[in-house]
Amino acid sequence: MAILLYRLGRLSFRRRGRVLALWLLLLALLGGGAAAFSGPTTSKFSIPGTESQKALDSLTREFPQASGATGTIVVAAPEGGKLTPSAVAPVTAEAAEVPGVLAAVDPFVSKAVSQDGRYALIQVQFESGVDGITDAQREAFSDAGASVTDLRVEHGGEIMRGVPEIGSTEGLGVAVAALVLVLTFGSLVAAGMTLLNALVGVAAGMAGLFALSSTVELTSTAPILALMLGLAVGIDYALFITSRYRHYLAEGMDGEEAAGRAAGTAGSAVVFAGATVVIALAGLTVAGVPFLTVMGLAAAATVALAVLVSLTLLPAVLGFAGVRVLPRKQRARDRTPAATPAEGGFGFRWGRIVARLRVPVLVLGVAGLGALALPVQDMRLALPDASTEAVGSPNREAYDLTTEGFGEGFNGRLVAVVSGDTAQATGAAAKEAATLITGTDGVLAVAAPQMNEKGTTALLAVIPETGPTDAATEDTVHEIRDRVAGVQGAAISLTGATAVGIDVSEKLAGALPVYLLLVVGLSVLLLMLVFRSFLVPVKAALGFLLTIGATFGITVAIFQEGHLAALVGLDTPGPLVSFLPILLIGILFGLAMDYEVFLVSRMREDFVHGTDAREAVISGVGHNARVVTAAAVIMTAVFGGFVFMPDPIIKSIGFALAIGVLVDAFVVRMALVPAIMHLLGRAAWWLPRPVDRVLPDLDIEGERLQREIPVRRSEDDLVRT
Repeated sequence: MAILLYRLGRLSFRRRGRVLALWLLLLALLGGGAAAFSGPTTSKFSIPGTESQKALDSLTREFPQASGATGTIVVAAPEGGKLTPSAVAPVTAEAAEVPGVLAAVDPFVSKAVSQDGRYALIQVQFESGVDGITDAQREAFSDAGASVTDLRVEHGGEIMRGVPEIGSTEGLGVAVAALVLVLTFGSLVAAGMTLLNALVGVAAGMAGLFALSSTVELTSTAPILALMLGLAVGIDYALFITSRYRHYLAEGMDGEEAAGRAAGTAGSAVVFAGATVVIALAGLTVAGVPFLTVMGLAAAATVALAVLVSLTLLPAVLGFAGVRVLPRKQRARDRTPAATPAEGGFGFRWGRIVARLRVPVLVLGVAGLGALALPVQDMRLALPDASTEAVGSPNREAYDLTTEGFGEGFNGRLVAVVSGDTAQATGAAAKEAATLITGTDGVLAVAAPQMNEKGTTALLAVIPETGPTDAATEDTVHEIRDRVAGVQGAAISLTGATAVGIDVSEKLAGALPVYLLLVVGLSVLLLMLVFRSFLVPVKAALGFLLTIGATFGITVAIFQEGHLAALVGLDTPGPLVSFLPILLIGILFGLAMDYEVFLVSRMREDFVHGTDAREAVISGVGHNARVVTAAAVIMTAVFGGFVFMPDPIIKSIGFALAIGVLVDAFVVRMALVPAIMHLLGRAAWWLPRPVDRVLPDLDIEGERLQREIPVRRSEDDLVRT
């Protein structure tokens, strides 16, 4: 592989004009496709086959007028006052006139008025689903009741759910990344070129994603996740290859040879690192969750594009940049090849410190990460509801006002769908089910059944005593399902946004151990291929488990338990979004393998070239500490920029990824890995001979490249442009 990438790098450098033109053409075509075929994203999180989703599908067929999106208008009188039918009537009338609304129910008819008479709930039924609601309809719904000035009117429900948008906060991470690149390279040209390379890959990936959005159902978080990952890995991969290119220039190679060597060595590591991220993200399909599959594949495609850009466009841009990728003092064209880099830098000093204190470093590192992982035992998962939205947002205001007037359970309504063959059987089953549900612990009230035109489907609105994401509500849902399972004459299913969230969370929690086992097993096999070692992959997998545990623990402590929540701008702590753990495992696995490859590949490179095993560890840390540190800081900054978004889902994903990268890069890879490698010595590179004969030689460290293609240097022309 190294030889193939070497030739690709030289070709891209030499034909840089054509390569740049091809990428610009591809970008234009993808951008045109995005403009022409872009479709809406969805805020739905559902899983086909679950009881709640089957019930919703049944409603679409048998009770279409009750299968559309719903909104809730909360009306409150001034403190000490009471609502009257005449005071609320204008709000109900205006809601009924909103385009696409089938009905707005008078709260005095539906008896949705609080006991003290101060609060009322107006239920609004739309004809289409949430994804079919236009911005104009949403705005008209928000204006319903504007003519009533002496009452407080808040608008909530599923149609008011916030959709995360790409904004200015992401630019903070990019700005920090640019600063780190300038400090790392000492050259504005090198920094700008690296950043531009990553942005081209992200732009191509995002454009392609939106071009497919009209045919593939994208969740609202999928594009932002793709942007987040594409930026982070794009910058890191370009940084790694550019750093190796500059190293070869400093050794006296001409530009084309240096570009080829950088692509063959660092590029090989980038291909493997990118492949691990892509495989891990694509592996999310094993969960059997459609929206998670789309999110994983979208992010994987963006990462794959970042790798392709780094291997083709980057060498071409290096050709245009010439000697300007070097600091000004190193641009002399008449100098002789550079000597071996000095071993007094911070990386070498840190490598020797870890070598000397390897046992204390290992004990403190493992104990510290274990302590940080303790909150994981209390982790709860749920789909987000309005209670965790930003304070002041319409949905949050409506949620809080409903809780104030009626109790939190009114925000988590459940719907029991009773379906029978005849109207008589359905009516009898609905009556029996209502009695059973009313007697269930945790149920506050059950409304009278609503029947479809044929009388074969009945809806029972169920109000739990607790909120949508409360653990007690989950117990109530399971108990209701158990109690109505024995009702004869009709099929009874429990659905509603709360039930859907519970079903999705349980499905994902069940898939989590399987996916974790798959990822850990995959890491062992892939690293065994790369490093031709048995203990290095096992060590990497154990380190990854430490990273995951500590990351989950810190995220639970802040986002669920509320410790230091104000530092991340979190208004209300709550359960973690149900797909965060499995998504985090997939992404962090790929990123952890990035740093493992970048760091350990240099150790193996020196070892196979005759260096003592322990000196090779110091050399690997010494040569790559600066690049790994810069890459980790950049990736943390990019992910951290998303913490400032108001959407709690994106905020938690950005935070968890930023913390995960910090833990993995600086504690696991830069401290624990070299400490363990020093303890293992030559045994780290042991591989049973039968296995060694079977495994293919990927040549990540470029050993065959160095042996088969002699280095070409030009002493009188450092870089040909």
